[in-house]
Amino acid sequence: MADSNTPQDPFEMFRRLWGPLGVPVPGMAMPTMDPREIEKRVQELKAVEMWLSMNLNMLRAAIQGLEMQKAGLQQVQGMQQAMQQAMNMSMPQDAKD
Repeated sequence: MADSNTPQDPFEMFRRLWGPLGVPVPGMAMPTMDPREIEKRVQELKAVEMWLSMNLNMLRAAIQGLEMQKAGLQQVQGMQQAMQQAMNMSMPQDAKD
């Protein structure tokens, strides 16, 4: 059964997301003819773009750090298994039983 809250307009979710933030969504307001207002909006959107870019870079760094941590743990586990196998191979047969 379809959700009754699902908007019919595919951009409605986008408008709901950005509307409360005070960011003008294209097509939602009458365009202004004042160059200062346009420049103000451009600067605001550039600030948002920089913030999003910074967050994206931090996310990428976090992912890379976790991947490095995972690789390090796999190396340690591999070395432990190799040491256990070497210990088992070097033990006399009588000691194993």
